Amino acid sequence: MLKFLKKKNSPKGVPKNPVDGGENDFSGIEINEYFRKALDLMENTEKTLFITGKAGTGKSTLLQYFRETTGKNIVVLAPTGVAAINVKGQTIHSFFHFPPHITKDTVREKEPSKKLIELLKHVDVIVIDEISMVRADLLDCVDEILKFCLKSDDPFGGMQMIFIGDLYQLPPVVSSKEEKEMFQTYYLSPYFFDAKILENIKIELVELEKIYRQKDPDFIELLNKIRNSSVQDKDVEKLNSRYVQDFNDYDNREDFCITLTTTNSSADTINSRKLSQLKTKIKKYHGDITGEFDNKHLPTSLELEMKIGAQIMLLSNDSAGRWVNGTIGKIIDIKSDEESGEDLLVVELQNGSHVNVSQYSWEIYKYVFDRNKGKLEADIMGSFLQYPVRLAWAVTIHKSQGKTFENVAVDIGNGAFAQGQVYVAISRCTSFEGLILKKPIYKKHIWIDYHIVRFLTGFQYDMSEKEMPLSKKIERIESAIKAGETLGIIYLKADDTKSHREIKPFSVGEMKYLNKTFIGIEAYCSNRKEIRTFRVDRILSIK
Repeated sequence: MLKFLKKKNSPKGVPKNPVDGGENDFSGIEINEYFRKALDLMENTEKTLFITGKAGTGKSTLLQYFRETTGKNIVVLAPTGVAAINVKGQTIHSFFHFPPHITKDTVREKEPSKKLIELLKHVDVIVIDEISMVRADLLDCVDEILKFCLKSDDPFGGMQMIFIGDLYQLPPVVSSKEEKEMFQTYYLSPYFFDAKILENIKIELVELEKIYRQKDPDFIELLNKIRNSSVQDKDVEKLNSRYVQDFNDYDNREDFCITLTTTNSSADTINSRKLSQLKTKIKKYHGDITGEFDNKHLPTSLELEMKIGAQIMLLSNDSAGRWVNGTIGKIIDIKSDEESGEDLLVVELQNGSHVNVSQYSWEIYKYVFDRNKGKLEADIMGSFLQYPVRLAWAVTIHKSQGKTFENVAVDIGNGAFAQGQVYVAISRCTSFEGLILKKPIYKKHIWIDYHIVRFLTGFQYDMSEKEMPLSKKIERIESAIKAGETLGIIYLKADDTKSHREIKPFSVGEMKYLNKTFIGIEAYCSNRKEIRTFRVDRILSIK
């Protein structure tokens, strides 16, 4: 049962993110069984959690909801400046005052500030979003500084840690030769789950399974196969049915269609070319930076060039719920605001509605403890004022992460250069019919890092064994055989492909395949309408 504490301890000034229906309106939120389990663990335990889920399962919404309803003092961090802006938090480096190239050995060379030590005493939980981009060595540095500041040898100094993200999306960056050598010798992989500190911690995993972005079950199944790199020839053939050989960047078919590219240069070329095609007058808008707001992490250009007719992406969440971060539109007019005299961008949205878009202020926060008030607060450390738009005939796959589009043209260029890129690109689209491929996609373009598969499958098998040991599963299956019952199972293959099956078991016992012995079931599978063999140790749950 969910129990939420009163808001009296919640940090004053902690920013609130909007969801469907407008700022702070949670009336449209469906608290499904996965949300409920996650929220219960987040609020009512001090466990280290990893909350994951496929694209479009509501990870960001869950974080927003938790931030609004929790009675805990929480700090929300992210690995990059852009990600921190999106969650209205701080970067990991900024919060802990880490220099750019921090290592576990150098964490304690510089004593943490008294402000940080005092602040951490009043924090109940640290949430790290976009955990897929956090490197193992950085997480070990977080562990070291928390132990030092909180004067505890417990993992993370006894602090509750919540990690949120999808490992099948964009990975951490390992750029230099020295970094690559470190991850070949000291760590099993660059991913957060291979941090040394996590070797001694039991993490609770919650996977959000209900997908809200797409509705078509066939498209969802195809996306799952791309995510797990388990596509067959027929799947590739189906995917490439969306390939348009002579797709033209200038064709009217492309209205409200955004092209996703693998590089910034490709996206910039398309946007510049399309803008120059418009015969309307160019308008230039200079943004305003105040305080500590890094130029490298601006959500849009400091010098913004726009024209009437330009296709744009909105980069804010409208308080009235008319658009969200990532909505595509077209500038149909630029008029003057009667009160302020500033320009208003009149934007036509894909649903045909017209909205006036004024300047917007993005803010970077820092967490502080106010001794006089005895509260944790989020203070603004910098802001950036600009129109919340960017040219959006094209954008990189990386910058599209977390966004939802109705019409998407995917251009993989010379091929995906990072694991998960094809999945991120295609899963941005709400429907298969809204997808266009500018180049064919083949199996070689769809790949994953098997360190991820090893971690997630092993983790879930261990959790399953803990909740229902192998011996209990066998007892339950034998009972069903005697009674002629049909069982509902969740089955996890070695490639991390999970499926819900209805089976009627005939026998259970020791079996052999390719000279490997295992405990298996022979059963009629209602899903496949045939007799199948299942490994009992790969059954996550039985109902």
